[in-house]
Amino acid sequence: MPVLNTATLPDMVFIILFFFMITTTMRTEAILVRQVLPTATEIQRLERRSLVTFIYVGPPVNTALGTGTQMQLNDRFADPADIQDFITAERAAMPEADQPLMTVSLKADEATRMTYIHDIQMALRRAYALRVSFSARPPGGQR
Repeated sequence: MPVLNTATLPDMVFIILFFFMITTTMRTEAILVRQVLPTATEIQRLERRSLVTFIYVGPPVNTALGTGTQMQLNDRFADPADIQDFITAERAAMPEADQPLMTVSLKADEATRMTYIHDIQMALRRAYALRVSFSARPPGGQR
């Protein structure tokens, strides 16, 4: 029986390792709020995710932090009054050519009251963040 040549085995392991390192994206922030996205029929994917800034809205995952609706900006809870500073900082971190293309994606729990969403929308208008999208799930129960 011939001996199996294992000389190329380390090369193959490193190729697989590099493949996973390149194709994997790491989550930059921990989601602190519970989200059951509402369903929608007309859904489109956002093209350039690097231009998207997310605002998460919903009840906290940890009930020790409260039970009411909270808004998460990056890794902390915030109020709608903090949105203007947040948008300014996010816009400043982008290249100047991409700043007009910045989109704010609002990921809100389906049980969130519309008055809270309206307050967030008004704060986004004051920050001149006029490209807003609402995240939703397709009908049929897929999440």
